[in-house]
Amino acid sequence: MSYITALTKNKQEWTPQFIKSIDEELCIGCGRCFKVCAHDVLAFEELDEDDSAKMFMKIENDGNCIGCQACGRTCSKKCFTFEPVAL
Repeated sequence: MSYITALTKNKQEWTPQFIKSIDEELCIGCGRCFKVCAHDVLAFEELDEDDSAKMFMKIENDGNCIGCQACGRTCSKKCFTFEPVAL
């Protein structure tokens, strides 16, 4: 199977890993991933549960993802999963 690839500045081949999902059970809604994403991929989701407003992240615009994985690298809970995109 062939995947979308790119070249680094040193002309080395690189396969971007695009956002696939966010584990809502692990996400604490800290917003670090939201702040680091420059492509408007993520959004906050509020979950009202027994008078405790819990926030977590959701994928809002997955088509904007460039596969840099910056959101996953900043996540202390490791709740992101990524995968390459087939051509």
